[in-house]
Amino acid sequence: MFAFIKIEEPAHAPPRHEGFALWRLGFRPFYLLGSAFAALSVALWALQFSGHLGQAYLQGPAWHAHEMLFGFTTAVIVGFLFTAGRNWSNRATPTGLPLAALAALWVAGRVLVLTPFGTAAALVNVAFPLAAAAALAVPFVAARNRRNYFFVGLLVLMGAAQGLFHLAQLGAVRAPGAVGLQVAMDVVLFIMAVMGGRVIPMFTNNGIPGAKAARHPAVERLALGSVLALVAADALQLDGLPLAALLGACALAHLLRWGLWQPWATLRTPLVWVLHAAYLWIPVHLALRGGAALGALPPSAAIHALAVGAIGGLVIGMMTRTARGHTGRLLRAGRSETASYALILGAALVRVFVPLLAPGFTVEAVLLSAAGWSLGFGLYAVSYWPVLSRPRLDGKPG
Repeated sequence: MFAFIKIEEPAHAPPRHEGFALWRLGFRPFYLLGSAFAALSVALWALQFSGHLGQAYLQGPAWHAHEMLFGFTTAVIVGFLFTAGRNWSNRATPTGLPLAALAALWVAGRVLVLTPFGTAAALVNVAFPLAAAAALAVPFVAARNRRNYFFVGLLVLMGAAQGLFHLAQLGAVRAPGAVGLQVAMDVVLFIMAVMGGRVIPMFTNNGIPGAKAARHPAVERLALGSVLALVAADALQLDGLPLAALLGACALAHLLRWGLWQPWATLRTPLVWVLHAAYLWIPVHLALRGGAALGALPPSAAIHALAVGAIGGLVIGMMTRTARGHTGRLLRAGRSETASYALILGAALVRVFVPLLAPGFTVEAVLLSAAGWSLGFGLYAVSYWPVLSRPRLDGKPG
């Protein structure tokens, strides 16, 4: 009787999840590289501090600032823009060998700053954001996606700011390298403000029924316009009371904007509240920087409010959400993700407020904050390696 049973292949075979998919879309390699580098950077810092990298081109605070801005942060921004840019333009962004070449260029920049070859390090590091800008411009121009052209300009501006930093570091110009770093931080702040305004209210309303997160046009213009004014002020090296007044207005605008997004409705949804908690660090940063401009507070508090709190928090939140969404997984944070959020945001609280409130414990605060940062991003790198390196669960491309 078994001879009459006809066995056929199913009309639609289930998707296969085998294979290596790291080069299929921009977020995959750059999220993995960025998170791994964030976790390892403390170890590299320790090698520098102990004198084992004494011949490095960049050392001490210059290396630390450069690598957090132009290494870690820029990698994640490029990964996000390549991924979102494909959706915005409906055109392909770099995949395969071109994407691998860009990742190799980024890795080369991280290695070269630890060698004595300063000119080579400068050229490679400036080339990365410019190459990424060119790669992003191709699909945008082909699709006439004018709304997002400014992201290409921002990557070019990041390259220019980095170029100024390296020219100062190499002694080719007299301008202080800190100007390039500050302008780059402002550019990153503007990118976070733009993307935060686009996605945080949307994610809040999509993930929490009845949240009613809102965007007010006047508040949007004030918040974004004030950051652009800050970029210009820092490029012109404005200081003192005028800068403090601008920073205060900017902080109030972003605090009002954040309040309109209904953050209190998100407390039971980690994938959403992490973005709100991270964005709150932006007005905190601006207020602390205003105090520093008046000489009332140390500049490091404002710098780390932005770098650890806002950048670190938004990066870990967006990396988990977009990685899950673009690999066909449920948009839900588990214990691993929530632990990463707590570690990064806890690191920010310790790094910013312990030195302000108890200066005698500054060294301990720095070490504890560094451990939280490394553990948070290390946890992401380890747990998301299978997610980022394997094909989508639903069999779709990307």
